[in-house]
Amino acid sequence: MLRDFNTDLGNNLAGEDLGFHTPVVWIDNLVFGYTKNKLLFDNLSLSLESSNIYGLLGRNGAGKTTLLKLVTGQLFRKRGTLRVMGSDPERRYPSMLSEIFFLPEEFYLPALSGRDYVKVYSPFYPRFSLEQFGSIAKEFEIELDKKLTSLSYGQKKKFLVAFGLATNCSLIILDEPTNGLDIPSKSQFRKLVSGAVGKEQVFIISTHQVRDLENIIDPLIILDNGRVLLNESIESISAKLNMRVVKDEPEGSGVLYKEKVLGGYAVVEIGASRGESMDIEVLFNAVISKRDVVENLFKRGGGKENE
Repeated sequence: MLRDFNTDLGNNLAGEDLGFHTPVVWIDNLVFGYTKNKLLFDNLSLSLESSNIYGLLGRNGAGKTTLLKLVTGQLFRKRGTLRVMGSDPERRYPSMLSEIFFLPEEFYLPALSGRDYVKVYSPFYPRFSLEQFGSIAKEFEIELDKKLTSLSYGQKKKFLVAFGLATNCSLIILDEPTNGLDIPSKSQFRKLVSGAVGKEQVFIISTHQVRDLENIIDPLIILDNGRVLLNESIESISAKLNMRVVKDEPEGSGVLYKEKVLGGYAVVEIGASRGESMDIEVLFNAVISKRDVVENLFKRGGGKENE
């Protein structure tokens, strides 16, 4: 089980030596519901480590956006423990908030030019890089002298992605970041994000557009009905599951999941990968349909947090 924090670490952003490694995001037995009689999360546990780009996957209503709002202090838990960089996000310390950049799926931008927006908001982030922002904005072909309200949705999204990456925050959260981006912009986004994550950073990318991001998200978190079904690296998954495409419908006890695809069947089998590329969309369907088998296979109650 996760180590129990009995001490409130609320102001431990200065890096006090606690005698053990502190995850960037640490959740233990979290309970949350929008109403008294119905819980969305019931004893949810999760641990996120630095130097990773986590892919947060789940069906509509699984609780992805709610989880992100809890992590960023926009919603308050009923019970349990939640720490972000050692701090309770509900207290909303400026020192913690200045280390978090959150790009929600739905956002508001003021009637400022891109240049003025940067002047107003960048001072809040102590490691904001004007040089990095300028480089990303140029690659995205963002018109910084135009009012942000006059830009298309895709251009607004690219501006906020550029701003977010330039903050160099310890925790960068992007909710459906490729929605509204054209094909060239999606390619640019993947390149920029994969090259941006630092040793002390965590990226969380929540998405339904798995094929847009499957080459950069690792580890994978699969959330369903308020439960973490999987929180594993691609390497860990490949050590226990094999994927392949076959012409004829597969049979046998080793077949965990199969679905009809062009030219045959996509198959997920129990056993180490034989070198086939991993289709995250197929993996997601396998985990959702065989959740109990997957949880037992990884023997962690659905995630790394129970090591």
